Amino acid sequence: MGKKVIITGVPGVGKTTVVNEALKKLKEEGIEYQSINFGTFMFDIAVQENIVTDRDQMRSLDRAVQKKLQQRAGQAIARIKGNVLIDTHASVKTPKGYMAGLPEWVLREIMPDIIVLVETDDDQILMRRMTDESRSRDKEGAKAIAEHQQFNRSIAAAYAMLTGCTIKIVTNADFLLDRAGQDLADVLR
Repeated sequence: MGKKVIITGVPGVGKTTVVNEALKKLKEEGIEYQSINFGTFMFDIAVQENIVTDRDQMRSLDRAVQKKLQQRAGQAIARIKGNVLIDTHASVKTPKGYMAGLPEWVLREIMPDIIVLVETDDDQILMRRMTDESRSRDKEGAKAIAEHQQFNRSIAAAYAMLTGCTIKIVTNADFLLDRAGQDLADVLR
């Protein structure tokens, strides 16, 4: 049986970059992980079940359909053998407030061993967002980013209460990617 690890972080923190660095280090040691983006996995299930034909349709699905898709994705991920790294959001910032990125029905299916929060200084995230022309991100200041990172810590604690998993914070500071990748690899071993 392998590990089920959920990795989260606010947009612009460099989560994918840290994951790729850690997986590269682990592969050199012969340790393999299947890396899954939860949203993409859920979309693929919706396409297979003829619920949607493109990703933009996912946002307009009825809440009950969304819940069922989330649960099916969680069940499918739980059945995967070996080590699995699930890339998702601990919370999603909406105009009406924060929404849990991992509802109880998803957590109970996956039952993660570890939740990893990738964080860094709020001003570093702000600068990364401002200079990343490949993504269209909401405009917000360092204070709002700090609030979102703090909310992610709080909700991760709630997720740990539901599942009994541990929580690890990995810092992805500017110019220290190797260190962040090593810290994540150490957790994944």
